[in-house]
Parts: sequence; structure tokens; C-alpha cells
Amino acid sequence: MTLSYEEASAQITAPGERYETHEVVVHGITYTAFKGAPSSLKELADLTRLYGDTEYLVYEDERYTYADVYARADGIAAALVNDYGVQKGDRVAIAMRNYPEWIITYLGALSIGAVVVSMNAWWTADEMAYGLEDSGAKVLVADLERVERSRDAAASLGLRTIGVRLDEEEVPPGVERWEDVVVVGATRPEVEVGPDDDATILYTSGTTGRPKGAVSTHRAIVQALMGFGCKTSIDSLRRPEEAAGRTGAPVFILIVPLFHVTGNVPVFLGSLASGLKLVIMHKWDPGQALQLIERERVTNFIGVPTQSWDLLEHPDFEKYDTSTLTSVGGGGAPAPPQLVGRVGSSFKTAKPNIGYGMTETNAYGPGNSGADYESHPTSTGRSTPILTVEIRDTDARPVPAGQPGEIWMKGPNVIRGYWNKPEATAETIVDGWLRTGDLGRMDEDGFLYIEDRAKDMILRGGENVYSAEVEAAIYEHPSVYEAAVFGLPHERLGEEVAVAIVPREGETIDTDQLRTFLADHIPPFKTPSKVFSFDEALPRNPAGKILKRQLRDELTEAD
Repeated sequence: MTLSYEEASAQITAPGERYETHEVVVHGITYTAFKGAPSSLKELADLTRLYGDTEYLVYEDERYTYADVYARADGIAAALVNDYGVQKGDRVAIAMRNYPEWIITYLGALSIGAVVVSMNAWWTADEMAYGLEDSGAKVLVADLERVERSRDAAASLGLRTIGVRLDEEEVPPGVERWEDVVVVGATRPEVEVGPDDDATILYTSGTTGRPKGAVSTHRAIVQALMGFGCKTSIDSLRRPEEAAGRTGAPVFILIVPLFHVTGNVPVFLGSLASGLKLVIMHKWDPGQALQLIERERVTNFIGVPTQSWDLLEHPDFEKYDTSTLTSVGGGGAPAPPQLVGRVGSSFKTAKPNIGYGMTETNAYGPGNSGADYESHPTSTGRSTPILTVEIRDTDARPVPAGQPGEIWMKGPNVIRGYWNKPEATAETIVDGWLRTGDLGRMDEDGFLYIEDRAKDMILRGGENVYSAEVEAAIYEHPSVYEAAVFGLPHERLGEEVAVAIVPREGETIDTDQLRTFLADHIPPFKTPSKVFSFDEALPRNPAGKILKRQLRDELTEAD
């Protein structure tokens, strides 16, 4: 007889089981948490040292065992303490593409109690400067492109920089090469790290044009990691026929940036915690991904729906062996129902999955996979044993099943707050509950459906784009009188960025010139791909607010 979700959850989290739960009190708030969780990421990582000569990282023609990674992590840890004066609580910023050094620096910095600041590698020089100053970073570890982009900011802030993969002739003044700083196998300084110590700062786009630094403790990240494992165990117990198709040790492929919470927590740290192999892609390329899936026998493909779509649409899809894949999906954006069906029918073994996680939840939240996802393709799934989800009205009161409202979540995996932003923290986290700003409903069986976003945000291929930030940049253009930025449906990206503009009298808007202008203000992924010019004022409500939904609906129909 098939177990219900509740029955399977009860068995998996029962006393004596790996995922046994208990109550913990953190800063006066009571949470349900996993009892056997490591106390910190340092403790968790130290446990994985036992994997020794097991292969861990694959990057192009480079291969690293767990022992190789930790010998280098200890080297950067020693350098940060002994040569750069990094102490517990100091911030160490990482700004680079997906390189092994990103992971090595992360592990080394956390092991000495430093706080890792994950810098968005797509940021402009201005955004880089803001992140470095806002976080108060003491050291920056960056690749060549990010080194060059941060030079002015680093000089003005007195910030020391370690350059990764730099040729000797490429080293700017004030930068030291990784190879000259890191002594492989050096003795790691011993620092005590506790569960409620800060571990990471991941920047999330802000509605006012500047990103907020979401601060996670060691406890929050470890609990999220165990949550992913717990959900997998629940599904395997309920649907053993799906688990039966999995053979051999899982192999993860990293197809999203490490500075994203998805790449950081469920993929990188998830593979590390389980002693699995992680195949790193320098940047997303579906053709190369197919080659790596076949060559490395990849089993887990976690990204945004756009990437699943790219894989299926690639002209060489049928030429490669993808039979090792057991799970294809991820999160970051809603997946079209037709994509869910295609994943289920196009792979020999792989089942579709999706998760509703946020930077503020360390990517952990309600998840949907396998048969549940195929039968509920528009749902992001059900809650998990340590995470409580409620739908609330505008007065913060829970609403009945089926009724829409704002999604609130509470769990030990939620961030402790925003860096140096107490007002934003108080607005978002209320008595331990996270106000997601997303609108949804929950059915009688506990399946969550995302209906809309309360925040003025566009989800472009998994990237958060806030309209206010883009509008602020567009209003810098001298020919713009009025502008409204919104998302339009896009088959591959989920949404694309669009803008409706009213030019100043006597002026016209040249789309190419506008995009060139915006290149100095915002990253390319935030730049509108569709520009609509209007001769008359944009539609507004009685309060004077531009009716973006009306614009979106009218332009969608006309497109």
C-alpha cells in the first residue's frame, strides 16, 4: 500500500531516524529542526574530509579529490588568517565565475569563522563597489574580469585582493596571485564556529534599486541541506519504484552560478555533504552540458526551467546518452506544464522536479517531483517537516485552503536578516516568519500554487529583476519622460523584461541607443529586450500609479 505524504514524513523523522526532529529555541523563537544536524558548516565539511581520495570536483580537464580540495582550502584559510589578518566574523568576498577556487575559498573562509560574501559575477563596477562597501569586506578573491571591474572600489576601500587564474603579466597593482598566496596543505588555524554564527551573505535584488545582503547562519544552511535530503528520503519511501531506477552513486552537474543560492546550497553543498562528484560548468551551454552528462554519467540536473528547456531543444539531444539522469528540474522560476510533461517523457529514467526556495530560505522550501509533479504540474509542491507554510490575508491572518493570499514561511533554514538593514529585516521577518511577498494558495492536500508576486519583480530565466531598479536606470536617459518596466511571458525564459516609454516632447527613443546607454548602468540580463514607445501618457489608476498589469495584458495580446 502506498504511504501518504504525512505517513512517510512521520516515519522518516521518527525518534532514532537520521532525520529525527526536535524543537529548538533561537533568539526566543521556537523552531522544528533536525536533531542530528552538524553544529556548523565547518563541522559538516570536516566530516566530509573522510572521503579522502574520492573524486569530488571535475572542471574541464581538471580533477580534484576531496583531499585535494581540503589541502587547498586549508591553504587559503591559513593565508587569510596569517597574511591578511582575517578574524572570526570578518567578511571575505568571492567574485568569479564557476571555478574550483570559488568552492575552495568558500570552504577555507568558513572554516576560520569568516563570513563569505557571494558577489554576483554579472554585476557592473558600480554594483561591485556597492557590495564590497556595504558588506565591509576585508579581502576579495576574484578572477581577472572581476579583478579589473573592482580595481577602483578596492583602491578607495583599501581592500586587498587575491587574483585567481591570473598570468604573471596580468597582475594589477595591489593584487596578489592565488598561486603566490596559497600554500597547499598548510596547517589550518583553529577557530571555534557555532550554529548561530554568521556564515554567508548573498545579495538579493532590492526594490529600491540596491540589493540587500541576506545573512545566513551556519544553522540555517545546515538545516536547509538536511531538508533536501529529508525530502528525497520521503519521496523514496512513498515511491520506491522511482528510486529503483537509480543505480550507482549520484553525480551532480553545476549549471548555475555559485553566487546563486541554488548553485551554492542544494548543488555545491548538497553534493559535498553526501560525498558525491560535482561537475562544474564554466558557463551554461546546453551542447556542452549534454557532452558532460554522457561523459561523467551525471544523475542530477538542477537549474532553472530555461535550462531544462534548452537541453531538450538542443539539436543534438538525441545523439547523447542521458539515461543516467534521474532528476531534471530545479527552481528559480515557474515551469510551464508542457515542460514538465516533456521532461517526464523525454528521458529514460529522469523524473521532473521543482522547488520553491528563495535566497532568504537557503533555497529550501516546498518541493514537487516525480509522479506528484506530473499529476500537479502547476504546483510547486508540499511543505517539509521543518518548514511551516501558511497563506495569509493582508491582516496576516491564515486563510482557508484554496483561498489566495501572501505566502509566509517559518523554519530554522530562514536567514537571520539583511545585513545592516534592520528596517528591511523587520518588514520581512515577523516573529520568525518570512513574508515572501509572493501570492499563492494551498489546496486541501497541502500542494502550494504560486499565483502572482506581490513585489514588483520579473523572473527572467531564474534571475530576479526588479522594475524599480531598471526604471531608475532608464530615467537617467535624457529623452525619457515616463517609463514603466514589467515582465512579458517568454517561452524559454519564463518572462522577459519589457518597458513602455513616453519620450520627452520633441524627442524619440532609439532602441539600440537606449540599450547602449543602459549598458553602463545595469547588467545585460536586466536590460529590456522589448521597448514600446507611446505618444500619450501611460494608463494610471486614480492614485496615479501606472497600470502595469493592464499594459502587460494589452501588449501580450498584441504581440
